[in-house]
Amino acid sequence: MPAAICVPIPRDITDEQAAATHLKGMTVEMLVERVHKTKKGDIVMMHSAAGGVGLMLCQWAKARGATVIGTASSAAKCKMILAAGAKHAINASRQDVVKEVMKITKKRGVDVIYDPVGKDTWEISLACLKDRGLLASFGGASGPVPLVNLNEPRFMARAPFIVRASLFNYAASPEDRKLSSRRVFSMIRSKKIKLKINQRYPLKDAAKLHKDVESRKTTGISMLVP
Repeated sequence: MPAAICVPIPRDITDEQAAATHLKGMTVEMLVERVHKTKKGDIVMMHSAAGGVGLMLCQWAKARGATVIGTASSAAKCKMILAAGAKHAINASRQDVVKEVMKITKKRGVDVIYDPVGKDTWEISLACLKDRGLLASFGGASGPVPLVNLNEPRFMARAPFIVRASLFNYAASPEDRKLSSRRVFSMIRSKKIKLKINQRYPLKDAAKLHKDVESRKTTGISMLVP
């Protein structure tokens, strides 16, 4: 693990809790507390919301009073998203995401979109965003997003905010790392975030874990164990 993301673990946080939430939890804290200070009344959208980051983000954003919309690739994953606190779950393999979002928001669009997918969801995200909304791209699971020409008429007319959020930037200083980790551990203590490790793999099966993640066989938090 890069030294830039190392933080002290409090005594009342177990090793398993720390391992399950360290980078994922700090990524969620970055997105919900600092990239955009989520507040009551916000409508936020999370792509691939049945993953470890997504399920934590649903819980954290709900705790801040936001209405959460999550997307996933199956009905079973949509149920998990709703159980984690999302108000709405969209099955992207069967439903038109943009149409569903416009129906939910009464054609207004969402305030913030958190997108770890990249290339495959880029146009969808832009279409779901309200005027002057924020699109936070923080990953590229499907490949990098297209090059952006901010002089395109759609950008000129709607004036969106677009940011590439990187934890290695937001956790660059010791002060930022300590602040972020304290917030994560506080959410665990308060039970506003409930941890569930859905998959455990022996260390010898690390390659299988990566393959299962790539093929979307996993949900929530996965962990390598001795």
